[in-house]
Formats: sequence, structure tokens, C-alpha cells
Amino acid sequence: MGLKTFRPLTPSMRFKVLPDFSEITKSKPEKSLVETIKKSGGRNNNGRITTRHIGGGHKRKYRLIDFKRSKRAIEATVTAIEYDPNRTARIALLQYTDGEKAYILAPVGLSVGDKVNAGEKADPKVGNALPLSVIPLGATIHNIELVPGRGAQLVRTAGGQATLANREAGYALIKLASGEIRKINENCYATIGQVGNTDHMNVSSGKAGRSRWQGIRPTVRGMVMNPVDHPMGGGQGKSKGGGGRHHPMSPWGQLAKGYKTRRKRKASDRFIVQRRKGKKNA
Repeated sequence: MGLKTFRPLTPSMRFKVLPDFSEITKSKPEKSLVETIKKSGGRNNNGRITTRHIGGGHKRKYRLIDFKRSKRAIEATVTAIEYDPNRTARIALLQYTDGEKAYILAPVGLSVGDKVNAGEKADPKVGNALPLSVIPLGATIHNIELVPGRGAQLVRTAGGQATLANREAGYALIKLASGEIRKINENCYATIGQVGNTDHMNVSSGKAGRSRWQGIRPTVRGMVMNPVDHPMGGGQGKSKGGGGRHHPMSPWGQLAKGYKTRRKRKASDRFIVQRRKGKKNA
């Protein structure tokens, strides 16, 4: 994909950088592979706001992605690369030889007409899904399962990639982009390649309205709120006594910098060989 910039005819166009969507080959989704989404506005089943700054936005349909790559040893042809409003990555529409269709995340290098497969005997090439036990060491992978058969949960965002570093005692050692090295059951499936739309990180909306179209509402700093609304609020202007010198924290008083929120004895700690900050797991 590429990016496009604009002549600064208006303030919103001055810093706007948007994808050119040159890789998109089909504008409307496959009807049999979409379902409706009910918007929550950030509210739970009691009607209370549990996630702030969510609301509005354009209507969307959810594309059913085959994160399990459930059809094994059946070749499929990529018939289209599509835009998905629910994720940063692009998606690829597959047509299997038995007539069934499915969506997968589109990796870098996958294009219309390519053949993909899934299973233990599939070739380790871009777009193919294989168990970690048969993927060559050092391969770039994405769309990784954490539990065999559950479906991919790791490395699904635009430009995401991980590396298969080693295998030992029935586990594969995966190095994630954060630097964390994690043990994953070698029977879990992963897809070869890097997730596409790698330029997503360089996109700049250019104006607040584009965020509203995406369902993101405005937010302001805690320091500019009143004391009743935030621990860091109060004072005249940038106050040193009424909140300006307080440690950054959430509206509910939880420290925002340096405070570890991960449980000290979490069950999955035993699968982390090396933390993302370079410290060995105890």
C-alpha cells in the first residue's frame, strides 16, 4: 500500500496523510461473511459507561475472519483484497476448491490469484497456516494461536510480525515485536509472513472529525478538569498546588506511570521466558 498527502488548502489538509487504498480490489464485502454490530457507546449491560470516549461513528458490518484456518489440506485462491473497518489490517477473500469462501488477514506479498493452504503438509510460504512444530526456525509469522484450536489471538494488527526463535519440550519459543519471548504449544497454528498495511502507523487523520467518524469521542487532560472530576484537577490555569504537581493518575486515582497493573502471580507467567523490558522471568 501507499500513502497520499494533500495540498494545504485548509488547516485540516495541511498534515493529513491517508492510505491510498491501491491494494483494495473489491469495494463491498461478501454478504455471506458479514453480520451486524450493535454499538454500545462504551456502556455495559446496566447502561453505565465503562469505557470512556466511545460513541457515534459510521455504521459498520463485522467481517467474519477465519482465525482458526479451519479448512485444512484444501487449496484456496485469493479472489480479492478488501478494506475492513473493524481492524487496521486488510483482509483477503479466499475461494476454496469446494466452493466455500472465507476471510483471512492479508499478509505482505499476498495478492489476487495467489494460492494458499493450511495444514501440517502445507508449504511454509506467505499466507499458509501451519503448526508451530513444522514451521522453519527463524521464520516470520503472524496470526498465532495461544491454545490449540482456539483461533489466533496474537500478532493480528497491521504490520505485526513475530519470529519463531526455537523449539523445546513441546513448546515453540516466539519472539514478539515488544521483545518478549513466550512459550507456546507447538501444536498451535500460525500463518507465515507479516501482516499487511504496514504504513498504517504513518497515517495522520488531519482533523478531529475523522476520529468522530470512527466512533472516537473527544477527551481532555485531567489537569484541566475540576477537582470533583479528576484527582489532578483544580487551580487557576496550570496550577502547582491544585493538581499540577500530582503524579499522573486515572480519574479513579490509579497511578498512570510506573505502577505495575499485572497480577504478581498470573497463571500465564510460566510461559514468559523473557519480559518485554529485557528482564528474565523469575
